[in-house]
Amino acid sequence: MWCPDDYLDNLYDSLNGSGALVLDTPWSEKKIGVRSKLLESLGAFPEQAADLKPIVLHRIERDGYIEERVEYSTDGNLRVPAYVLIPKRLKGRTPAVLAWHGHGYGSREIVGLQPDGTIDDTQPGIHQHFAVQLVQRGMIVIAPEIIGFGDRRMQADRAKDSRKSSSCSSLASRLLLYGRTLAGLRIYEAMRTMDYLATREDVDAKRIGSMGFSGGGLIASLSSALDERIHATVICAFTSTFRGSLLSMNHCIDNYLPSILPNADLPELIGLIAPRSLFVESGVDDPLFPIQSVREAIRVLNEIYEAEKASERFEVDLFPGKHEVSGRQSYDWLANRLKV
Repeated sequence: MWCPDDYLDNLYDSLNGSGALVLDTPWSEKKIGVRSKLLESLGAFPEQAADLKPIVLHRIERDGYIEERVEYSTDGNLRVPAYVLIPKRLKGRTPAVLAWHGHGYGSREIVGLQPDGTIDDTQPGIHQHFAVQLVQRGMIVIAPEIIGFGDRRMQADRAKDSRKSSSCSSLASRLLLYGRTLAGLRIYEAMRTMDYLATREDVDAKRIGSMGFSGGGLIASLSSALDERIHATVICAFTSTFRGSLLSMNHCIDNYLPSILPNADLPELIGLIAPRSLFVESGVDDPLFPIQSVREAIRVLNEIYEAEKASERFEVDLFPGKHEVSGRQSYDWLANRLKV
């Protein structure tokens, strides 16, 4: 009787009495307001972009590609290390993909490395070394270390096992005191990563894609929603509704956007990518993003792409699996969309 569960349910129902997510306003009218509210919810971005000041830390030959380790600035006192995987035998400027890891030990987990930077020759985990899969299909891939993970954890967290610890909670709580959010900072750094890619002589800035898994799916989806330089996006194990996932179980605080729900649900935020190309993949047995909520989000996204007269640019793969990357269709789809 004293549990607040009903209170939270009523909050949601007061916004949407039917319980079913519907587009109650024509998308052409609604999307401008949704974009504005998303920017407001993410919190303040820096007023002036810092000089990138990129440097190359190492350059190593791997099997079929070159691995660079680079770093660049996103804001004062913020330097981002990233792996750049480059296909061998490039022919001119090449399509590139921003690759966003989920919770785990950071960017090394998607570029085929162990936490200490040595080659991971074991069976790939849920990230499936997906950046390597993409470079093998002819795309340049940049895999930044997302703030709060791996090498970019708070000093107090650095002594802990990187496979099991992050600084998401400590970063998010502190940023709130400044009117900023962890999601907002990560989206901003994604856009600065796009700025860095545009400076590279080997990258075709007119053929840029993005792919993110789980929490990296949030970064891929919302940065693509706000940055039209990204032409094609793959979202793995993230697409759902707020009620079906983020409100029905405990997730990392980095997924929660202040005051967004009275203005838009998650598929509407993702829908800001339209009419640009979007591929959604999700495991039918994913316990974090249940298939029923995924299907509801897909229904709304179908409506949005139909409204944008771009239905052929939206594709879905609901694969037999859990919370993991599949890639059985999405890798080749991304290569085709970027005309590799």
